[in-house]
Amino acid sequence: MTDDWHCLALAHGGDEAAWRVLFQRYYPVLLRMASCITGSRDTAHDLAQESFVRLLRARTGYQSGSFRAYLTTITYRLALKERRRQSSKHELETVPLADDSPSPLELAIQNETDRLIFRAIQSLPGEQREILALRFFGGHSYEEVAHITGIPIGTVKSRIFYAVKSCREKLKEQGVFQ
Repeated sequence: MTDDWHCLALAHGGDEAAWRVLFQRYYPVLLRMASCITGSRDTAHDLAQESFVRLLRARTGYQSGSFRAYLTTITYRLALKERRRQSSKHELETVPLADDSPSPLELAIQNETDRLIFRAIQSLPGEQREILALRFFGGHSYEEVAHITGIPIGTVKSRIFYAVKSCREKLKEQGVFQ
């Protein structure tokens, strides 16, 4: 069961083993991406699970493109919707990171450098953070990111460039880079 579209067809037919293969293959990717966009590991778990529910309910004949892009697009859109819902209650940028207690994502990431990188990413504007999540956590090409977000590829490249530059400067200030 290596072809993901074939696994999905089997899962739609009730094959639990095929469903497990897809879940084990993609759940960690979806979790990381949703965590990066929403800033909450608990929310990311919910969104990743909801993505699989929607995948199972979808009766799509579309099988010519990348399965990974199809599934991560579902998660990406759910994460954006959730972030917008949360920001209607309060501005995401004004929520401080936990002082001494580890954030939900920090519990999953044991390496100190990774935690500092995550904090630098979380301090970025939402549009840059989303693009980084799709490119680096979702593993998408620039073209795929442009297609998923509906923005021009030049804008994708520009946002990634400035996001990486901003993160690098913040990490230099913290002594991560020389």
